[in-house]
Amino acid sequence: MEHKAGDTGENITRVITPNKRKGEIYGIVEKLSGASRLTVMCEDGSTRNCRIPGKMKKRMWIREGDLVIVKPWDFQDEKGDIVYRYTRTQALYLSRNRMLPEIIDVFNER
Repeated sequence: MEHKAGDTGENITRVITPNKRKGEIYGIVEKLSGASRLTVMCEDGSTRNCRIPGKMKKRMWIREGDLVIVKPWDFQDEKGDIVYRYTRTQALYLSRNRMLPEIIDVFNER
């Protein structure tokens, strides 16, 4: 089997992380409420009613138990927007590399 020049055979995984300067945090989807709304348990311990923005509605399907990035609203802290949804592989990668807070790490791959 031939290798390309510079190929070490190792897979490099790039995973998006929450931008703390923008106020983004990790969350786990607990319940689908309908009308593009979800109940999300966030890393700060609070449960938020989050919405899926229009640009993500048809492109990214979200289910219960998915790991997401949430941007809490400035004027109502109990609500927020979904910024990104991780695939199962990405979520396991974050869990194995201890990049998830304990309260959110439901994957227990340590």
